[in-house]
Amino acid sequence: MAKNNKESYSPEDVSILSSGIKIEGNIFSEGNVRIDGKVIGDVLSNGNLTLGEHSSLRGEIKAKNITISGKVEGTLFTSEKLVLETKSSVTGDISCKILVVEPGAKFNGNSKMSESINITPNNPNESRG
Repeated sequence: MAKNNKESYSPEDVSILSSGIKIEGNIFSEGNVRIDGKVIGDVLSNGNLTLGEHSSLRGEIKAKNITISGKVEGTLFTSEKLVLETKSSVTGDISCKILVVEPGAKFNGNSKMSESINITPNNPNESRG
């Protein structure tokens, strides 16, 4: 079956960082990403980003949609929707079009709601000739 929408991804198009993984460095992705481990660095994705319940991330995040169940310290930018699930903990500033905060979620920072948020990843490899 052909994809009618360039932005739709099948489950196999998700890059997964499992709970036993710790990454120190930046992550760039064209598709969807799920993080269940620990990341110290920036995550830049043209797709959706999901942070599992036991995940931990410190850095800047840019993605189309972000769903957080774990812990984040940093700045978040999403061009569509940011969901802070019940067990999430976010410390830092957020910019998004739609913000959903479930009961029990913890958020300490500033939020900015805007119709147009630029999430275009600044991939350092693109500037090298």
